[in-house]
Amino acid sequence: MGVLFGTDGVRGVANKELTPELAFKLGRAAANQLAKDSKEATIAIGKDTRISGDMLEAALTAGILSAGVNVYRLGVLPTPGIAYLTKKLGATAGAVISASHNPVADNGIKFFDSRGYKLPDEVEEQIEGMVLAEEDTAPRPTGTEVGRIIEVDNAVEIYADFAKSTFQGSLAGLKIVVDCANGASYRVTPMVLRALGAEVICLHNNPDGTNINLNSGSTHPESLMEAVVMHKAHLGLAHDGDADRVLAVDEKGNLVDGDQIMVICGLRLKEKGLLKNNTVVVTVMSNLGLHQALKKAGIAVKQVKVGDRYVLEEMVRSGASLGGEQSGHIIFLDHNTTGDGLMTALQLLLAAVESGQPLSALAARMKRFPQVLVNVRVQDKKQAMENPAFLKAIEEAEATLGEEGRILVRPSGTEPLIRIMAEGPEQGQLEEIAERLASIIRG
Repeated sequence: MGVLFGTDGVRGVANKELTPELAFKLGRAAANQLAKDSKEATIAIGKDTRISGDMLEAALTAGILSAGVNVYRLGVLPTPGIAYLTKKLGATAGAVISASHNPVADNGIKFFDSRGYKLPDEVEEQIEGMVLAEEDTAPRPTGTEVGRIIEVDNAVEIYADFAKSTFQGSLAGLKIVVDCANGASYRVTPMVLRALGAEVICLHNNPDGTNINLNSGSTHPESLMEAVVMHKAHLGLAHDGDADRVLAVDEKGNLVDGDQIMVICGLRLKEKGLLKNNTVVVTVMSNLGLHQALKKAGIAVKQVKVGDRYVLEEMVRSGASLGGEQSGHIIFLDHNTTGDGLMTALQLLLAAVESGQPLSALAARMKRFPQVLVNVRVQDKKQAMENPAFLKAIEEAEATLGEEGRILVRPSGTEPLIRIMAEGPEQGQLEEIAERLASIIRG
């Protein structure tokens, strides 16, 4: 990846690293790169609820308009909703202003192509090249050639109707607690679930610009776990700030993670004959229990490095219809082109309604192996990864665990960290192994 673009767009502290000036330049560059071959070009822009969204939206929009390209302004909408409306409205491209599950001070800008897919690396590099160029030589139209804003006042309703169209049946009789993380899902997820007949109890659905992801959502599901039990609900759902993820909570208050959701949905799709190429795509972080459960059902598992873009690339390459991450970022490619927390929730609810079983019983189809993750801060990631003593200790740990466990060691893509993950049947043994490996790196 380049200087500006990471694996999920341009990210940084808003107004410090991700400035309005940078957003303006990104808008001009994106408009010129993505809309250069279109006479009636329009870029759809949506955002999450964080306070800096208005500032960055204004700057990004100004940059696009200055290049003679129109803007569909979608307002606050989940990232998957923006991807869907980009395609639905026939836009030339889409732009999302969000930092997903990050704290309120952060924000980000990423782009979709006209089909709602993330941009390939080479296109991002072209945009980045224009932004970082010493001189802006791109055209600056004047008069009637300047772009204009087109308000899309019913964006939430359009996305909600699409989501409802993917659900066959009714949620009548179900009590569901939804944690919206004070983020982009605060209107649409409760709206859809209620329209399908569910009784919905909302948590953290009063965004004020400053409380997005604050002790809430998929990264902090504790209050949801308590609420499900307290309200005697059938299950709970937790989004992150831009609602491209969802985690669930069963009726007993136990967390059901992305791996378990993929197993539940993968088994249902296979039974229905809808699991394309009989394949599920996951990352190296997915639990061994997922591999065992899917293998037992005769489902092939393809594994890629961490990052939803790599999951999507492999899904397209292998013709798979289901893939995702343990974090709850799950892609149902028959329905949308990106991780979609609402879509995932509906697919999970379909499995529950059709089976007539509680979520705890469905989740029990996968035995979740304990995982211990230790992050070690280092000066030189390459040197740490090539340390002979460290490599020898990894071999010994793998021999100790045998086929019942594994060791995964990888450098962080964004921080000076080595991530050590030990997985196997016994928590105590894993903690000892992970700490032993970490101590070697620490020296």
